[in-house]
Amino acid sequence: MAVSVETLEKLERKMTLTLPVNVIQNEVQSRLRRLAKTVKMDGFRPGKVPMNVVAQRYGYSVHYEVMNDKVGEAFASAANEAKLRVAGQPRITEKEGSPEGEMAFDAVFEVFPEVALGDLAGVEVEKLTSEVTDAAIDKTLDILRKQRRTFALRPHDAPAQTGDRATVDFEGKIDGEPFSGGKAQDFQFILGDGQMLKEFEAATSGMKVGESKTFQLAFPADYHGKDVAGKTADFMVSVKKIEAAHLPEVDEALAKSLGNGDASVDGLRADIRKNLQREVKFRLLSRNKQAAMDALVSKAQLDLPNASVQSELERMIENARADLKQRGVKDADKAPIPEEVFRPQAERRVRLGLVVAELVRANSLHARPDQVKAHIDDLAASYEKPLEVARWYYGDNKRMAEVESIVIENNVTEYVMGQVKVTTKAVDFDELMGQS
Repeated sequence: MAVSVETLEKLERKMTLTLPVNVIQNEVQSRLRRLAKTVKMDGFRPGKVPMNVVAQRYGYSVHYEVMNDKVGEAFASAANEAKLRVAGQPRITEKEGSPEGEMAFDAVFEVFPEVALGDLAGVEVEKLTSEVTDAAIDKTLDILRKQRRTFALRPHDAPAQTGDRATVDFEGKIDGEPFSGGKAQDFQFILGDGQMLKEFEAATSGMKVGESKTFQLAFPADYHGKDVAGKTADFMVSVKKIEAAHLPEVDEALAKSLGNGDASVDGLRADIRKNLQREVKFRLLSRNKQAAMDALVSKAQLDLPNASVQSELERMIENARADLKQRGVKDADKAPIPEEVFRPQAERRVRLGLVVAELVRANSLHARPDQVKAHIDDLAASYEKPLEVARWYYGDNKRMAEVESIVIENNVTEYVMGQVKVTTKAVDFDELMGQS
């Protein structure tokens, strides 16, 4: 087999492959003979179908398979011999005018680029820090208490107020016409929890059992119900029951119900602090990792292989359609999703992947076994049975690969932070928790 490679443009290459015709013909005949031993056709006993009949029925498809296999093998062998890092699949076309006894093919493909990492010494990166305060622990305790609250009927003449659970009937109309989801009976919601739109809560607040009221409610333009988004409805609400909330005291009983080992308030607060510190650690790492990656990409120079970008685009569109399907969107798999919506993100992901891979290779930042173990132990520590969670990770190669990928990203982050100019910024706990 003779091979030649030429550069077309940037990362695009063309390779010419030639294969002896007899190699293809011999393989076709070999596969047809094997097929004849098992094929079933009307009028013949199994294994007794004449070769000419088998060739007539299956010759074209077998020839096509052999051509694909042999050309693919030849391309892989030639690319390996030429030490080419091929990105994506080659586009292979047969050439005309081949010498007698040979078949020639052109394979057009892309190669992965050379990556110039650049000097990070002059890049400024903001690194966030945050602390778990007593106020954060108090707020978490309040959330845990709310999750365990109980309700008791208020007197009939008691007005509904924030924290109460109201049971209501309501009906809404737009331009005098009912709309889907605009009517309910014995509907319960807690005032102040944000379950209902503000106008609805405001209208119900102060009402007593047996009272009715009409009011207008303007649905936001981005409301999840597309039929009513941006429209104004006339509502009537009737209050049938009002219940006052009772939050459990912060005491040993609450600590015990939450699974604290020594059933003490101090122990409960210590558990909460530990869990919040773990969450803060992961959020800070995520935020600082993003800043480090931005810095890394900003200085790197490389051409993007279109094949890799296209593959990432297709994956992102497939995920978007799967998300639409999960939300119940009809014919989600046929939804028109323009590639350009995802192209900037796809290009960034490919660029970042190539840059990170080069940095890892150049600086030996691969995940060490002790790092992988430490990360799994960290993840498992927040569960009731850490050993079982750890075994769950170790028992699946895909999950282990995901952990190794995260550890590599952490190694890259640490390396980049050691190269750039770091400015530290303390952020409030609530601000950090509110960040995505």
